[in-house]
Amino acid sequence: MPVPKQVKLFVKPYCGWCRQAIRWLQAHGISYEMLDVEADHDAMLEMIKKSGQTLAPVIEVDGAILADFDPDELAKFWAEQTADSSIQEANS
Repeated sequence: MPVPKQVKLFVKPYCGWCRQAIRWLQAHGISYEMLDVEADHDAMLEMIKKSGQTLAPVIEVDGAILADFDPDELAKFWAEQTADSSIQEANS
């Protein structure tokens, strides 16, 4: 199964959903860039621009955005993104 090229996770340190998202990504061996939107104002602005909201977590996978989610939604989103990657590679 192809792995997306770029994964960004926008988090807030006190956010329980954010910690669950981190654990889910780590448990599945997925590399990602973590951006703390509380400590990094530019990351907060980027998250708002991409997701349209200030709630975290927000994940970006090769340009696709999932905002304010739980691990079940993340699992479904990840499966959709990797399936799309498989289809794109097969058509290349």
